[in-house]
Amino acid sequence: METYEIFKDLAIILISAKLCGLLAGKLKAPQVVGEIIAGLLIGPCMLGLVQQTDLISGLAEIGVVLLMFFAGLQTSLKDLMRTGWKAFLIACSGVLVPLLGGYLLYSCYYGFAPGGSSGFYSAIFTGVILTATSVSITVATLKELGYLKTETGTTIMSAAIIDDVIGIIVLTFVIGMKDPNSKPSKVIISTVLFFLIFFILGVLICKFFQWLDKRYPHTRRLPIFGFVLAFAMAYIAEKYFGIADITGAYVAGIILCSIDDAEYIARKADVSSYMVFAPVFFASIGLKTNIDQLTPALLLFCVLFVAIGLITKIIGCGLMSKVLGFSGEDSIKIGIGMMTRGEVALIVAQKGLQVGMIESKYFTAVILLILVSSVITPIFLKLIYSRSSSRALSK
Repeated sequence: METYEIFKDLAIILISAKLCGLLAGKLKAPQVVGEIIAGLLIGPCMLGLVQQTDLISGLAEIGVVLLMFFAGLQTSLKDLMRTGWKAFLIACSGVLVPLLGGYLLYSCYYGFAPGGSSGFYSAIFTGVILTATSVSITVATLKELGYLKTETGTTIMSAAIIDDVIGIIVLTFVIGMKDPNSKPSKVIISTVLFFLIFFILGVLICKFFQWLDKRYPHTRRLPIFGFVLAFAMAYIAEKYFGIADITGAYVAGIILCSIDDAEYIARKADVSSYMVFAPVFFASIGLKTNIDQLTPALLLFCVLFVAIGLITKIIGCGLMSKVLGFSGEDSIKIGIGMMTRGEVALIVAQKGLQVGMIESKYFTAVILLILVSSVITPIFLKLIYSRSSSRALSK
């Protein structure tokens, strides 16, 4: 492939991703779904205008790192501390139940594989994909209804953040286990060592950025140094600890999330990602999705995957909320609010494809889950909150 061909590919990817993203927004669906569909349309399985290349894969990987860096910057440590152990326990249950549900679904459908085999890791990874939560649509719905600052609203937001942190740790551990040279003890030690080292270094790095922020407030050198930190930690995590690069980028964002200009850095990261890298990443998902392999059996698996993904979040988060003292209705609200999926699920699935834990045909199931959960979650939340309001007025 000639080097200049990439410019044609980028032009096609960006314009198609933008147009399909806008159309998805008009239809009340997440824009990322439109960008993925754009990749399907222009990719080998349909029009064949763009082929997946190493250069596009590299740009997509930068997009993933920037997305996770942005997610870390948007994490509120104060909110996490305020909601405390309740949100933590709800998040743990919201990870464990979907993880188990995904494993059982794959194993029951394709057969229980012995531990250490490729089938075993595919089953585990199916569950890992289901652990992720995207709360952005839930937040928008609760804000519209006026319930964002209630106890249930705050709990949902905090639990979703913790949920993703735990999910990333689980992803890190599972990917480490896939390496034939890795032993469970080695994976645990390297994972713990990574977080321990960067917890200590993170304090020093944060103090450096706080000093930099006071000396040069609201200047471009802040996001530049922030990007350096994100890319450096992504590299170090993958190269020296055997941990997913997205984990390093996410931790970099968390280190900087409490400085005064964290929002300024986040805006710059969002612009860089939104303009080029994120559309390339989401379109690349479509480019790699092979719908030619969508047999009736695979379609049934996709439907079951969506059903399990929705139900296990409601059960996991809802039951734990009930145990922690929330009313039955509030527990259902929390369970429903936690069942949306988005970018993190795609990022996890992408990482699984890279390390050979899943096949590209299963991206169809992930895309379907994101689309269905994004559509029905606002509807269910509005219905249950409307019923609560009507009951309160009748008393």
